[in-house]
Amino acid sequence: MRVRLQAIVLTLVAALVFGLGIPLALSVAASVQLDLFLDRLTDTSRFASLAQRPLVENRPDLIEDELRRYTEVYEVPVVIADQDGESVASALGAPGQAARIDLKDPVIASHLQQALAGRRSEPGALLMPWNTAPLVLAEPILIDGEVRGAVITLSSTEKARTELVWWWLLIAAGAVLAFGLALLVAVPVVRWILRPVRRLDDATGALVAAVVSGREVERVGESGGPPELRQLERSFDRMAASVDEALTAQRAFVADASHQLRNPLTALKIRLGNLDGHVDDDLAAADLEAAVVDARRLNQILDELLSLARAEASGGELVPVRLDEVVGARVADWAVVGATRDVSLAASGLGGGLRVLTPARGLEVVLDALLDNALKFTEPGTEVRVTVTVTDGKVDIAVRDHGPGLRDDELERAADRFWRSTAHQNVPGSGLGLAIVTEIMARSDGSLRLGSPEDGGLEVTVTLPVANP
Repeated sequence: MRVRLQAIVLTLVAALVFGLGIPLALSVAASVQLDLFLDRLTDTSRFASLAQRPLVENRPDLIEDELRRYTEVYEVPVVIADQDGESVASALGAPGQAARIDLKDPVIASHLQQALAGRRSEPGALLMPWNTAPLVLAEPILIDGEVRGAVITLSSTEKARTELVWWWLLIAAGAVLAFGLALLVAVPVVRWILRPVRRLDDATGALVAAVVSGREVERVGESGGPPELRQLERSFDRMAASVDEALTAQRAFVADASHQLRNPLTALKIRLGNLDGHVDDDLAAADLEAAVVDARRLNQILDELLSLARAEASGGELVPVRLDEVVGARVADWAVVGATRDVSLAASGLGGGLRVLTPARGLEVVLDALLDNALKFTEPGTEVRVTVTVTDGKVDIAVRDHGPGLRDDELERAADRFWRSTAHQNVPGSGLGLAIVTEIMARSDGSLRLGSPEDGGLEVTVTLPVANP
């Protein structure tokens, strides 16, 4: 955005410079041309007055000396022509000057005919540095109101064009200087305008990270800039505070509700347990067993909701944990559960004292959720394997089972809260396990991905950053 805004400002400045510079350059060209034209027109008109007597008395010698001196001093040849367009007087004494005006030349002949028709000279086309054509002026000689001849002067424009070039160079230098000054001013002005925008952009990213990690949302504050953007900063701070308060209240509600519901649920389980053996009716006994199962399921959901709330609220610092110790301990504990289901657990890739960064007890919660899911769905007589690999400063922990797995369209939704595959509705669970893992991965700067191996089952891989030694 900064580049685009600077480009817009500089484009406007360039348009302004060119919009003023080009008319100024043309105005200077017209001024230089007019000065040359008026200067030569004055001399030509003077010779038209002096040529009246020589034409009346048919004595060109009366003016030839004047013509010669003028040509020698100013290097401007002059010719006096009669009514028939024939030369009657010129600067014949000036070496090489008499031949410089050819009355048969089309341009000179055209001006001569206009003068003999009684028309005065005009400036002509605008003088340009690349236009090397000389300035031709022809003034009629009037005697008693009658045109009796014409005076023609042929002036070089080289001096005027040189002056014009210098003027144009000066204007160009001024334009470059103005553009440079505009550039020097535009850069800090654009930075001043965009400073609140950059802070808002950084604060937006920090807001997302804070919401995900459960940390306190950082305020933007006022950092200068236009009043409208400062007001936007204040509005953003109010919005961020509202989001922070809402999320904090939500997490507190989930945690408090989960915690408070556990007490009546525990009492309910005890009461249902006390009824065991006291219900004789078969239908009532079946209802009692179903109620016990539902109470256990509800208790599991509350435990997982509480774990999810704790995972969402676990901001704080990440701590380094020994990977081999945690993975080995969790595999050993869950191996007991697996043995009751005729499922073996194995781990590979451990060793080396590798440490990873997670929230406190975050890795244990992740492994518990993944191993619990794997043991629920894997087939008896198979194996659940935990594989650890290290790549480019990241650790991949993969839990592989041999259960029914998931379809490709289900892999993307498997980590959603309370989502369960239609094929797994009869398997105990709440659909919060992978959601808890996702929350912990987000706070650990890690990731979660699911895959379907070729020989069936499901492989869940979590990626965690390696702690610095």
